[in-house]
Amino acid sequence: MDQNLKTIKYKGRVVFQKLRVSSFIRLPKEYYENEACFIFVNKGKFHIRSQTQQLLLNEKTALLAKCQNYFYETAKKTRDENDNIEVVGLMFYPELVQDLFEFDIQNSQYKVDYNLKQVQVNQLLEHYKESINILIDHPELADEHLVRTKLREFVILMTKTVKAPSEVDFLSSIFKPNFAKFEEVIRHNLYSSLDLNEFAALCHMSLSSFKRKFDEVYKESPARYFTKMKIKKAAELVLKTDSRVSDIAYDLGYDSLTTFNRTFKEQIGKSPTEYRMSQNGQALN
Repeated sequence: MDQNLKTIKYKGRVVFQKLRVSSFIRLPKEYYENEACFIFVNKGKFHIRSQTQQLLLNEKTALLAKCQNYFYETAKKTRDENDNIEVVGLMFYPELVQDLFEFDIQNSQYKVDYNLKQVQVNQLLEHYKESINILIDHPELADEHLVRTKLREFVILMTKTVKAPSEVDFLSSIFKPNFAKFEEVIRHNLYSSLDLNEFAALCHMSLSSFKRKFDEVYKESPARYFTKMKIKKAAELVLKTDSRVSDIAYDLGYDSLTTFNRTFKEQIGKSPTEYRMSQNGQALN
């Protein structure tokens, strides 16, 4: 995967960045400290997968994200077309907020119920995005005063966009993540192609802690549980829809049709096609 990254710093921290990447299946966004970000899309489209949400981003939408782990994902069609994706990101840190506005965000009790929020890019945000593109492409313009002004402008714009009571309330809210319950993370991502390391990352756990927690909650291993639930869903879709077996396999997180067919037969006793034909035959009789 090819990528090109340009950044602008303020007070030694990256606050603006432009990233262009070639085709990919899934990329992690793991936070390592208390940070929040906003993502514009210059080119392409992709999905964001978090603990309990899946959002589509394109050139008409943007993402406001709290400090949580999540993944960027592309659809097979996008990868087949080999479309490049380019995004512009803004990064915020609590210590920089106080420098920008000279107030303490801990004084606000304002909270919002989302971790990721899809934002429609209106005319004001579109103009703002273009100004940041110019700044990143011409870093000689990005002196400390201008960068500080652009960061303050964004906070004012977003406070109005998300209808927060004030700038301090908006900034306070984006540093208060809402962590989902373990079972909710599993349920919302059950039919994905996430591997165990990626599930652990979504849960903000190490792999060993994730496995222990999973066994404690579900009384069986993750591999056994995921296989059982996916094939149960697959059998339902084989009977109740006219979808191609390959499409069902892909929708349930299987990259290999051969693996899916083998696993289905091990669990059900027949291949998906045989199972569909036998059940349809019984219905006719």
